[in-house]
Amino acid sequence: MVEKEEMIKAEEQYSASSIQVLEGLEAVRKRPSMYIGDVSERGLHHLVYEVVDNCVDEAMAGYCSDITVEILEDNSIRVSDNGRGIPTGMHPKEHRSALEVVLTVLHAGGKFSKDSYKVSGGLHGVGVSCVNALSDALTAEVHREGQIFVQHYSKGKPLGPVEVTGSCTDTGTIITFHPDSTIFTQTIVYRYDTLAARLRELSYLNKGIRITLTDHREQVDEFAIDPESQESKPTGRKIDRFEQFYSENGLSEFIDYLDAGAQKLIPVPVCVNSDKIIPIDIALQYNNGYSEKIYSYVNNINTIEGGTHLQGFKMGLSRSLKNYAESNKLLEKYKGDLAPEDFREGLTAVISVKVAEPQFEGQTKTKLGNTEVTSAVSQATSAAMDQFLEEHPKEGKLIIEKIVLAATARNAARKAREMVQRKSPMGGGGMPGKLADCSERDPEKCELFLVEGDSAGGTAKQGRDRRIQAILPLRGKILNVEKAAGDRAFDSEEIRNIYTALGVSVAVEDESGEKHMDLSKLRYHKVVIMTDADVDGSHIACLILTFFFRYMFDLIKNGYVYLATPPLYLVKKGKEEVYCWTEEQREEAAMRLGKGSDKGYTVQRYKGLGEMSDEQLWDTTMNPAKRRLRQITIENAAQAERTFSMLMGDDVPPRRQFIEENAHYANIDA
Repeated sequence: MVEKEEMIKAEEQYSASSIQVLEGLEAVRKRPSMYIGDVSERGLHHLVYEVVDNCVDEAMAGYCSDITVEILEDNSIRVSDNGRGIPTGMHPKEHRSALEVVLTVLHAGGKFSKDSYKVSGGLHGVGVSCVNALSDALTAEVHREGQIFVQHYSKGKPLGPVEVTGSCTDTGTIITFHPDSTIFTQTIVYRYDTLAARLRELSYLNKGIRITLTDHREQVDEFAIDPESQESKPTGRKIDRFEQFYSENGLSEFIDYLDAGAQKLIPVPVCVNSDKIIPIDIALQYNNGYSEKIYSYVNNINTIEGGTHLQGFKMGLSRSLKNYAESNKLLEKYKGDLAPEDFREGLTAVISVKVAEPQFEGQTKTKLGNTEVTSAVSQATSAAMDQFLEEHPKEGKLIIEKIVLAATARNAARKAREMVQRKSPMGGGGMPGKLADCSERDPEKCELFLVEGDSAGGTAKQGRDRRIQAILPLRGKILNVEKAAGDRAFDSEEIRNIYTALGVSVAVEDESGEKHMDLSKLRYHKVVIMTDADVDGSHIACLILTFFFRYMFDLIKNGYVYLATPPLYLVKKGKEEVYCWTEEQREEAAMRLGKGSDKGYTVQRYKGLGEMSDEQLWDTTMNPAKRRLRQITIENAAQAERTFSMLMGDDVPPRRQFIEENAHYANIDA
């Protein structure tokens, strides 16, 4: 009876007045993740991209050549361009300044009128208005028609009308905003390197545009070359961090940047340029590596899930190379079959198309759906490759030889994969002998620790929570898959054990040519790499991450891969113990326990997990209530690709240059 009365009461309360209408930009503040993806560090940086994309759209329309991005001392962002400037006149329908309309109304902007912009990245017209909504302070300054117009906002609402503050002889827009800490609760601190990677990418995709990034936050130039001793010494000099991105040749320079750590098969990248149906810009290069690196963009948006433009490129490339090989009788000695993926081993390519009315799958804009793009890109790719192969027969023969080797290795890898599948839990072969499994069977609750060595593995097995934590010790350093063909990777016992323990199959291509893993039978939703806190441990972690990046990328993309962070020091005085993860924490603990003196306490430096007892390992590194796990994410796939190729590949000079430029940051164990 009581339950029935409560139901009647709830029905009476649910009336027309219960329907809430969010006005203006309230919807953005209420559900920010719907508009910018999330409110973590990724969403924070996305605010900058939205404003910069507007500047790039102005450049694509032919009205802007310089874009400046500045990180101010309080973590505000200032983005300026020398475009036409946002119109400030009275809007005929809204009866207020067009500037205010653009900054406060969703789906308002020049992107919907093809008279203003033929193509644009800000397809849905919510970019700068979302930035305004999610900033506790935003100032728009427009230089236009000889005057300077300024308007101030807070949390999406104007603090006053548009004001004329002076005169000018230039044109452009300056947007300065500070992210709202009540929305971005994790952090409002911008990462310079993250912004630099995206701006560098934009400069390659839009040749001739100069993009400048400056960080005005306080930082110290810690090292400089002493002119007398020629040694690197600390200076204490405060500086601004600064970079300028400019590309004269566009995508061909992008390819050179991405392939900095690879040995090239052909001297210069093959370029595809067409403007028959849609503007198409492609650059590709073959190297002696074993991975396929293809990045696709639509109107400067990185379509990480590909789409019709990527499908057309793969079709055109395969058709051209296969016809060339058959017509020149270069396959007579090879009796096996050729798969589409064979034509792309060792390939680095960037595909950029400009589509007037792109059809994306969802607001995230990660997959292009325009069917007419497939044939246009396919034909343009085939025509350019046919011409290149005809003019460069020597390079053409090298590419075909590479393809045949890839096909041979693929067949060998298939047999190795079948062995992996037979030994998987689904195939009846059982788990790896060294795996200490957990009792829980819900993957969302289960964790797999990949531990360096049998000794540390034994300690971890004793210290773990047997209900949810599984331990798989790895013997020594696993194979560097960046330097190995697929068949060698699957011949590795350690790699086979990882596949078997996880319960997943090898990634396979779908109809669109994209490789995906079936994660439906993944046995653990946390895969934790736990290695010693020394140089060898860091190298092993890099090798495992390289394997995941190349062969299990879906694990990283779905947020399943983590790094454990064991402490570096134990500071102890009597019965009081303090674990420290940084040098600053060690100094602070020493000062507190020593009460200002350097006596009365001891410091133990942990170089290996085996130096800890099972209780210490649990308490510092494995206990979910206390541990520090670092989730592995990929913010910029192209930048990550270059880093893996440079640091783990065969080419030494780029790696040497990287070491020389960053050596003073290294902390080498004695």
